[in-house]
Amino acid sequence: MADFKRPEWWLMWPLLLKWLLLSTLVAVLAGSASAFFLWALDWATTTRDTHPGLIWALPVAGFAVGWLYLVWGQSVDAGNNLLMDEIHDPQKIIPLRMAPLVLGGTVISHLFGASVGREGTAVQMGGALADQLTHLFKLKHQDRRLILMAGISAGFASVFGTPLAGAVFGLEVLAIGRLRYDALLPCVVAAVVADQVGLLWGVHHTAYTLASVPAVTAWGLLAMVLAGAVFGLTGQAFAHSTHALGTFMKQHVAYAPARAFMGGVVVAAVVMLWGLERYIGLGIPVMVQAFEQPLAPWDWLGKMVFTVVSLGTGFKGGEVTPLFYIGATLGNALAPLLQLPFGLLAAVGFVAVFAGAANTPIASTLMAMELFGAEVGVFAALACVSSYLFSGHTGIYRAQRIDHKKHL
Repeated sequence: MADFKRPEWWLMWPLLLKWLLLSTLVAVLAGSASAFFLWALDWATTTRDTHPGLIWALPVAGFAVGWLYLVWGQSVDAGNNLLMDEIHDPQKIIPLRMAPLVLGGTVISHLFGASVGREGTAVQMGGALADQLTHLFKLKHQDRRLILMAGISAGFASVFGTPLAGAVFGLEVLAIGRLRYDALLPCVVAAVVADQVGLLWGVHHTAYTLASVPAVTAWGLLAMVLAGAVFGLTGQAFAHSTHALGTFMKQHVAYAPARAFMGGVVVAAVVMLWGLERYIGLGIPVMVQAFEQPLAPWDWLGKMVFTVVSLGTGFKGGEVTPLFYIGATLGNALAPLLQLPFGLLAAVGFVAVFAGAANTPIASTLMAMELFGAEVGVFAALACVSSYLFSGHTGIYRAQRIDHKKHL
């Protein structure tokens, strides 16, 4: 009997069905978790704005979060870096308690006024929930890598409402200079479905209005490269400062809850003494203003300092939304110097500082197009690539590896 060899496309069907099922399960879990998280975050922000005196309890809140992680969360304290390490070198299943711990820690941090973000929380919840399927389906190491990457993409996409950026972020963030195309299907499916799950739960994402995008000119393109260099150096400074303060505090304050307590004292005192509430929390109203009108040229620096202190002393959250704030307000400040519209530079800075700090220029460019329209893509791409090159080979994620150097 002749040997019958099935065509390659026929062999794809079991693989396709397998990852459609697994990625959809990951998406439902991560999208639902993100929807609840965004609801809780909105409640925390509204409550803090209504009761500004809550900022005085920030040191106690920091101590409480530090104590919770000291008692129950030491194995998951590395956060995003733990997920990335498990993808690089699979060792053991991510404990499920990572999800409620980072959720509670982030909501508490926002309720009392720390300057932290939300991406880290959504990504960690997505990764931790996705990894529970490893036991359920008895996945091998290679499949476990892919499902963790799908969890990262699902969390990112659902918390920002950017499925394409979320899909590519999960592929791009692990190593500088390399994309994992074997995870393309799981990450795309998980990101797209998770975003839809969030919408089904009634999630509403902030709309940033970019009034118009100017025609492409030689000066406009050159200005993007120049602005991108500034954005990249800013992202590098943010990453270095956050890591340096975190290391310093661990070396000089052994008791973790005390570190967050001290950070809370500094943030609360400065905010209340000088009325700097615009630099705490997510700062979305200030970001919206950056697209519409000139702001104080030091707003980006104020947000950077408050975020570095908050994250460096142990408050939980993410780095990405503060990077959006820093980028949008820095772009706003650069607009008059580069003779370009405030909205355009705010939009480009919004994604380009993140591109440099996270070493994810492709995901950042896609995010710009999803948030502000396809017309901004050319400008955003140039600025994100320039930022990526100028930010060096370090970033906000310590576990990110270097596969290919950015330049010789």
